[in-house]
Amino acid sequence: MYTRTAMTDHKNPLAILEREIIECRKCPRLVAYREKVAREKRSAFRDCEYWGKPVPGFGDPHAELFILGLAPGAHGSNRTGRMFTGDRSGEFLYAALHKAGFANQATWRRPDDGLKLKNTFIAAAARCAPPANKPLPSEILNCRGYLQRELSLLKPRVILALGKIAWDAYLDILKSEGVIASRAKFVFAHGAVAKLPGDGPTLIGVYHPSQQNTQTGKVTAAMYSEVLRKIQRILVGH
Repeated sequence: MYTRTAMTDHKNPLAILEREIIECRKCPRLVAYREKVAREKRSAFRDCEYWGKPVPGFGDPHAELFILGLAPGAHGSNRTGRMFTGDRSGEFLYAALHKAGFANQATWRRPDDGLKLKNTFIAAAARCAPPANKPLPSEILNCRGYLQRELSLLKPRVILALGKIAWDAYLDILKSEGVIASRAKFVFAHGAVAKLPGDGPTLIGVYHPSQQNTQTGKVTAAMYSEVLRKIQRILVGH
């Protein structure tokens, strides 16, 4: 089974948080679903050992770019234990990240394939695979503390929200912290940049790289390349 980080210091705050996430059982509906999927499996993966637990963040512990997704895929991250791997969404995302220089390879093959992110960390608003890819608001709220702690530890300069739910999840954190009064004026769109108060990270939105979006042409590799170039310019201060 995949080891998500190279951190051997068990006193490292990110390593401690990772263990807490993996052991989480706050949401009975999600616990039941993720474990059922891991037992029954998809026929294409019947010989695979499924992770079947919450999926912690993955990437560079010093990352300036924080990518925020929706939730693990039932037969993707819920199988591999590594965020955004194991399904078509991950294939699209990692190819884009590799092309932009944020990943050392364009594809993943197996949990121990050596995939590394460069200056990038990936997490999700919900850490367990939800039925129909739709976590409940209460389930996202249960995961909020994990996300807040990751952001506090990493202190990223840019947050890339993959889809409106991830976008709203981050804005809800800012609202809960009193940084913004409401998220109503921060309208999600592909390539949108939220003008947020204070000196926190820049929030940028993209359409989610779901198979539905990529196969219908709502999302293309060129669209992601354009946004990732924008992020590169921000990170180098141009």
